Amino acid sequence: MPPCMDVYIWLPKCDAGELSRFIESYVDRERPGDDRLATFIRAYIEGAASDDDRAALAELGRGDTPDDGFSLYLEARVHYAAIITITREGSAVLGLSIDDPDDSPETPALARALIGRLRADFRSPAGRAGFELAPAHSREEWENDGLVQIREGELPRETL
Repeated sequence: MPPCMDVYIWLPKCDAGELSRFIESYVDRERPGDDRLATFIRAYIEGAASDDDRAALAELGRGDTPDDGFSLYLEARVHYAAIITITREGSAVLGLSIDDPDDSPETPALARALIGRLRADFRSPAGRAGFELAPAHSREEWENDGLVQIREGELPRETL
């Protein structure tokens, strides 16, 4: 796998309409690269998940249940990959990977521009990017990941 600059935005709420729009805009629906995309759509967009669907999504996570957060890595239409993460708090992190096999000095500028476009398109309060950067599965990971090279915006304050 060539080196990639991974770009992510944070959505405070896991909104079915925004998730659907991201999938329609960026994911290669004909060849998604992971058959669990249909499972994800049933669970998070259509609200019609079965027990089998929930179990399949739990396999994607770091813990035993989808409540621990999980990421779905998909083939993208234009970018190297599209990533959808549901965090422990129920927020969403949407990501795209920029292929950079030649370590181009222009890649960070492309990443900043992509963060700006995604933040505007999805009304996201914050974005971040880094080389081979894993998606955050929690607010704490988002704020404290030392591998982040670019940060834009801030997450809204947590509600008590």
